[in-house]
Amino acid sequence: MLQHMTSEPEQQIGVGTQDAFQRLWTPHRMAYIQGENKPTGPGADDGCPFCSIPAKSDEDGLIVRRGEQVYAVLNLYPYNGGHLMVVPYRHVADYTDLTDPETAELGELTKQAMTALRTASGAHGFNIGMNQGTVAGAGIAAHLHQHIVPRWGGDTNFMPVVGHTKVLPQLLADTRKMLAEAWPTQ
Repeated sequence: MLQHMTSEPEQQIGVGTQDAFQRLWTPHRMAYIQGENKPTGPGADDGCPFCSIPAKSDEDGLIVRRGEQVYAVLNLYPYNGGHLMVVPYRHVADYTDLTDPETAELGELTKQAMTALRTASGAHGFNIGMNQGTVAGAGIAAHLHQHIVPRWGGDTNFMPVVGHTKVLPQLLADTRKMLAEAWPTQ
């Protein structure tokens, strides 16, 4: 145990007092909390990051794979290391508004992403899904995006539960490069 730590819980009132509680600061999360990179409105010209990312280089946009209808990109604020999103190029909010080719390619890139994540990081499982609408938890509701979150046995530990912090062991640029290299060829 660390010096001054006891097995007994300490009650803190107000700002608290110096204790042995170790803190891991994640100031980069403040950008997400404060809404950085969020669109100012629902239109494609309202600062939608999913509309502007494809104009960037793969490295600058964190794009892992480009398709004809959709692209795969790392989440700038990941739930887990390797958290990808598959996004249509077209600014569309609802899954039912996708064309058949967009729907097919979204599914195909999702399968490829799972293969790449298993190859590159040995993912044991995945959370895959879309939040449709702000009330359903979509951070950017105006532009559809499907999350692919790799999971490993024991990856949920005390950090997110107690510390409300996710520890990512790799820089996003390094993760992008690793996944792009592991992406299956057609």
